[in-house]
Amino acid sequence: MNKWLASLKTATPQEGFELAIKLSQKGVEYTQPSEKIRKKLRPKYSTDADSLIAASQIIATNFQTVAAANNYWR
Repeated sequence: MNKWLASLKTATPQEGFELAIKLSQKGVEYTQPSEKIRKKLRPKYSTDADSLIAASQIIATNFQTVAAANNYWR
């Protein structure tokens, strides 16, 4: 994989949240490198409440990490 993450520092909480989403997406990409398989699986998990809640939890965890790295934008 190519290097795409230079820093966890962001200017705003909004940018931090977007970075948290990107971190979550990259986690899936690293876990399942086949785009073809990810696209095949997407219809199933995109309509499953438990899968969506789990994805939201991962994003929230990543956002906590980014917020801490940015001193909670103080």
